[in-house]
Amino acid sequence: MDANEMNRYGPELIKHLKIRTSAVAVKLIPQGDEIPEGIKRADEGMTHCQFVNKARRTREEFYTLNENHMCKIGAGAMGLGAIPEDLLSGELYYKEFELFSTLGASRRTVEMIPTLPPDSTKAVLYSPLEKTSFIPDVVLVFGNPKQMMLLTQAAMYKTGGRLEVSFAGTQSVCSDGVVQIHKEGKIGVTVGCTGSRAYATLTDEEMIMGIPIELLADVVSGLRQICP
Repeated sequence: MDANEMNRYGPELIKHLKIRTSAVAVKLIPQGDEIPEGIKRADEGMTHCQFVNKARRTREEFYTLNENHMCKIGAGAMGLGAIPEDLLSGELYYKEFELFSTLGASRRTVEMIPTLPPDSTKAVLYSPLEKTSFIPDVVLVFGNPKQMMLLTQAAMYKTGGRLEVSFAGTQSVCSDGVVQIHKEGKIGVTVGCTGSRAYATLTDEEMIMGIPIELLADVVSGLRQICP
């Protein structure tokens, strides 16, 4: 699979699903590896979900470093730096965000959030799938429940079975959408989180599917049959 094949899949996803924005290619560059030449660095500071939103709406390709990421929760989850201590303890979601009834409930949830080791990631690359110059780790597709249904049917078309997903309504675009897919190599669906809906213009009607690059060809092939 090469970048040209990736570029062909982008318009197919838009055509078959009738999604309004591009699917987003995301790649995590490990420490010690080189950032591909020819890709510009983002010149602003935003959250990870905002960078994804920028790529899917403006159709720009770029990379980010830890200092570009204003949300250290998402950055830490992806291995850019470390996860803040008040998140690890559960205090942030319990006391400040008031998402849980007890500190224990918050801590148990945080302990199950998919993460990468601290400082294991050098950079994160973003691009609309139809323009990507790199092979991503994960492709993010944003759509309504019907479009997610069609993607699920397409994913099941070749082998059958069931799609098993895991999410908690927190860290949806970073941990659920990228890290979990990258680590497990399985398709995942998540419903968004407070941050992505507040800062990244994720609409009330939108959900997210993360597709590992190894499964993208089968999903697109299934879509051709499900949505001719």
